[in-house]
Amino acid sequence: MNRSASRLLILSLSPLRSDPRVLKQINLFRDKYQVLTCGFGPAPDGVAGHFELDRVLPSWPRDPKRLAARRYRQVYWNIAAVAEASRMLRGQHFDAVLANDANTVPLALSLEPVRGVHADLHEFAPKEHFNKPAWRVLVAPYVRWLCRTYLPAVSSVTTVSEGIAEQYQKDFGIDVDVVTNAAPYAELEPRPTGEKIRLIYSSAGQRYRRIEDIIAAMDGVPEDLELDLIVMPNEPEYVDQLRSQAEPLPNVRFRDPVPYTELVKTISEYDVSISVIPPTNFNLAQALPNKFFEAVQARTALIIGPSPAMQTLLERHGLGAVTEDFTAEGLRAVLQSLTRERIDRWKANADKAADELSSEHQNKAWERAVAALLEPAEA
Repeated sequence: MNRSASRLLILSLSPLRSDPRVLKQINLFRDKYQVLTCGFGPAPDGVAGHFELDRVLPSWPRDPKRLAARRYRQVYWNIAAVAEASRMLRGQHFDAVLANDANTVPLALSLEPVRGVHADLHEFAPKEHFNKPAWRVLVAPYVRWLCRTYLPAVSSVTTVSEGIAEQYQKDFGIDVDVVTNAAPYAELEPRPTGEKIRLIYSSAGQRYRRIEDIIAAMDGVPEDLELDLIVMPNEPEYVDQLRSQAEPLPNVRFRDPVPYTELVKTISEYDVSISVIPPTNFNLAQALPNKFFEAVQARTALIIGPSPAMQTLLERHGLGAVTEDFTAEGLRAVLQSLTRERIDRWKANADKAADELSSEHQNKAWERAVAALLEPAEA
């Protein structure tokens, strides 16, 4: 097959220009195939074509009556973003589709791409919002139906961590490969720790992440520790509460969010990146997040909670410290134990691990899966 003629649609009901995982896919494939995209907001750089969805369109069901009646096919095709994407893509020809998240898989299959569909599942979809009672009762059964009905029809599947891959296999009997949320390799070197130990925490501003515990941990730590937070305004009222909480603490500051392309460089200004994620739902318990890998590329040390997937990699490569639990007290105990010598040793280990833990190394499962569709003779 002529590579340049192969039309690959990358489909995601997310804002593509700020979705790190989707941007990695685009960057990986845009020089190999004719990459087209469909998602919220303007076209990502370097694509051959783009189908732009209005950001205000809901991408998950808001149809409690049909959900309660289990009229799931009607539920799916009446989701506003799905309906609009279906209308825009009708009549288009694609050789393959890379469908991001479970909520795009039925749409991708309906396009009948010549070579098939690869599904990349960013979370374990049936438990994505399992901590919300209404979602657990109404939406979770619908998502399980969606996975049970449509995932067996795709050609291949990837997800973000081994724990989530094992759950998909256990619940739906499908083979799932792993592509971590690794960041692209950065040509950086560890920066010696200075007089002040500079800490960074970057996150979506969502209440279930318990960012207030990160701030509370800074009360009573040595004076040479300083924490900056980069928090996206996902829940503005919650972020305002965090800012108010931090005001009495002279060693805690907020800084404005930066574009994803500048994030690793920004983090490299710091000594230690905090990636403590309380297991308030299944997916967070299995988390292996972007910020873990961004810290490695930034050549900073890491402090994490006892999250199994992160802990395995951190201990394997000697990248930092693990808190005893997910509380403010547990984090404060680690912060109080920090020394410049330990931090510099962890930074050096991050530098050694940066190539292996880069997206260039980790993304090979995507390359294999898409090549199996578009270049079957070579795969």
